[in-house]
Amino acid sequence: MAETDKYRDTLKKYKTNIKDADISEKVNEIISKKFVQNNNKEVYKRIYSCIDLTSLNPTDTREDIWKLTEKVNDFDGSSDIANVAAICVYPNFVETVKEALTADVNIAAVSGGFPSSQTFTEVKIAETALAIASGADEIDIVLNLGFFLDENYEELSEEIDEIKHACRDAKLKVILETGALKTASNIMKASILALYSGADFLKTSTGKGYEGASLEAAYIMCTAIKEYTAKTGRKVGSHFRRQTAAR
Repeated sequence: MAETDKYRDTLKKYKTNIKDADISEKVNEIISKKFVQNNNKEVYKRIYSCIDLTSLNPTDTREDIWKLTEKVNDFDGSSDIANVAAICVYPNFVETVKEALTADVNIAAVSGGFPSSQTFTEVKIAETALAIASGADEIDIVLNLGFFLDENYEELSEEIDEIKHACRDAKLKVILETGALKTASNIMKASILALYSGADFLKTSTGKGYEGASLEAAYIMCTAIKEYTAKTGRKVGSHFRRQTAAR
C-alpha cells in the first residue's frame, strides 16, 4: 500500500480535479486572442519541422519504407523549411530507415505492443531493446490504459520506468491515447504519471481506434508539462497527433 500511495501522493501535488467545461472555455479564449497572431508562414514552418513523418500500416513493406525515407532525403536542403523531426515506423523497419537515411532526421519506432499496449511487460522491454539495437533514436509507446483505468498506478509507472531503462540514451515518448481517457481529469493524471515515470515526451494519440488529438487535450498536456517542469526542473516535450498515416 505504501508503494501505491507514492503515486497517489504525487498526483495530489498537481491540480487534477479539473472540469471539461473550464478547459474548453480556456481553449476558446486562447484561440480568440492568439489565432491571428500565429496564423502565418513562420509558425507553419516551425510546425512542419516538429512532425514525425509516419508509416504504421499493416501493409508496409521494406520498399514502402525505403521510398518514404528517400522523400525525406530529397526534401533535405531543398527549401527554407527545416526537415521533419523524425521518421516513425514499426520496429522491424528501423534498420531499413537507417540504411536509406541520409538527411539529419531522427529515427523513431513504435514499441511496447503498439497500439493497444496489451502484452507482457517483458515483451515490451525486449521489443524496445531490439528497436534501439537496430538504430532507433526515439521510442513511442502507448500508456497501459488497463492499468490506468484500474488505478493500478504502481504497475503502470514501473512498466514505463523499465521501458525507459531499455531505451538507454534514446528518448521515450509516451502516447496517452487521450480519446480513450475522455475526461480532462484523466488526461491530467495520465500526463503526470507518465512524466513521473520517466517520459521524455508526451503524445496525445495513436490515431487508431479512438478520437485523435483535440485542442483541449493539448492544453491539458501542456499545463501538466508546465507544472511538472516548475516542480522538478526537468523539461519535456509534447506532440499532438491526429492520425498515424504517412504524410
